Amino acid sequence: MIEERGRVLSVEQGAVWVETVRHSACSSCQARAGCGQSLMQRLGVGSRQGFIRALDDGHCRVGDEVLIGIPESAVLHGSALVYMLPLLALFVGALLAHGAGAGEPAIILAGFAAMAVGFAAVRWHSRRLDNDPAFMPRVQGVALAGSGSAIVSDRRERSGI
Repeated sequence: MIEERGRVLSVEQGAVWVETVRHSACSSCQARAGCGQSLMQRLGVGSRQGFIRALDDGHCRVGDEVLIGIPESAVLHGSALVYMLPLLALFVGALLAHGAGAGEPAIILAGFAAMAVGFAAVRWHSRRLDNDPAFMPRVQGVALAGSGSAIVSDRRERSGI
């Protein structure tokens, strides 16, 4: 489970909007002196907050500190789909054009056309998964009032169930 802390901004039926603060790994990286990401962080380029819609069973309130999580399998599935499908389509398109005896410009065009089809397939598949709960972040725990930063992962304790 990949987890991140955040604060609830608003509550909807079955979900909450959570604000998270992005943290950089630059302080622990050995290449921070020569890294462009470190320079961008020092200059303050880019948004430091992220807004995420996470599924919840109705126990969160506005202002609660929560722990949200998404399964590693969902991230791996998405990464493989976004990176591998267009690349695989590029190679297949170029190989098919080469096998058909096309010249080099036609092979290049066929590869790029197939890659565009791969990106379109990724977009189509991701729209199908937009409302699939297996691929959506979920509230894992809520901080109890007066508990400091302790997150209770069993929300039943908070609600008194």
